[in-house]
Amino acid sequence: MSPGRETIGIGMVGHAFMGAVHSHAWRSVHRFFDPPLVPRLAVLGGRDETRAKAAAEKFGWEDVETDWRKLVARDDVGLVDVCTPGDSHAEIAIAALDAGKHVLCEKPLANSVAEAEAMAEAARRARDRGVRAMVAFNYRRVPALAHARKLVESGALGEIRHVRSVYLQDWLSDPQAPMTWRLRRESAGSGALGDLGAHIVDAAQFVTGEVITGVSALTNTFVKQRPSETGGTDEVTVDDTALFLARLSGGAVATFEATRFALGRKNAMRLEINGSKASLAFDFESMNELQWYEGTGTEAGFRRILVTEPQHPYVGAWWPPGHLLGYEHTFTHEVADFLDAIGAGTDPAPSFDDGLRVQRVLDAVEKSAAAEANWTPVEER
Repeated sequence: MSPGRETIGIGMVGHAFMGAVHSHAWRSVHRFFDPPLVPRLAVLGGRDETRAKAAAEKFGWEDVETDWRKLVARDDVGLVDVCTPGDSHAEIAIAALDAGKHVLCEKPLANSVAEAEAMAEAARRARDRGVRAMVAFNYRRVPALAHARKLVESGALGEIRHVRSVYLQDWLSDPQAPMTWRLRRESAGSGALGDLGAHIVDAAQFVTGEVITGVSALTNTFVKQRPSETGGTDEVTVDDTALFLARLSGGAVATFEATRFALGRKNAMRLEINGSKASLAFDFESMNELQWYEGTGTEAGFRRILVTEPQHPYVGAWWPPGHLLGYEHTFTHEVADFLDAIGAGTDPAPSFDDGLRVQRVLDAVEKSAAAEANWTPVEER
């Protein structure tokens, strides 16, 4: 431990994909950043003890628990990291906050607005006792998107007029791809809408500084049955794709598309913003770059900004200029920001209230799609 810095015990619930990247972030954050608290990987939670122990050994956790309630109650846990499917987010996060533990929760915040409201209320109660909560929208921590937000805040784009945001993957395009929890409404809440759409909703609101006020949407399920993990077939109960038009609070219009059926697109999370003075564009498959166009002069076309300089957000903690960062770095940035907020006694961002705002947009999208794309305001209460 670095001199003058206390440790904080991390208890993480879940050890699959998100558990792996979160483990990497907790292990590496104090080796590259200077957080006021040094994380100790105290305990990993998983329902199957054999698998949990194997994951703990692989990822560097000291102990395991098969009951998340015991993990939350442990005296050596000061922060609970929720990396489970959405159907358990609310129960775990609320219990941890009520027990006085800081909480980092994966996105989307919950499977419903009602759950997200309860989580946001628990976070407000906890905040009064100095306990902090943050939702894990890691794409905010891509240096290029964080830099894009600064460009918008500076006024360099002028009045924001258009926002185009898509998230395209293709891992479900094979109809014989097996059933997973992500294809069951009871566990995932929704399909591409919550899995991918939540990210682009948050990214658009984060970069523009505006919120989505209403939507007109449609959703579709292309493959309605998939091979079961136990033989036979299972019913797919979520959307395969979601598309919607939106208005933003500052007057801009926007389009969004999320799908896991875009053949050839592996992780194409894209955002383009057109203003009255300039435009910017981002594609996560070229995550170290921004495309920039200023609407003056005679030279047409976008130019590339390589976001790898020490003055760019987060970059100075890593490698020499020009050396590229990757997906895993965004999670290290995420936990660095959270630890900084806890140490400073300030509210982290995105907060559970921010996660609730995204959940309200997802809810409006589903309601609009169910009503033949009727215009549906996003509730604000």
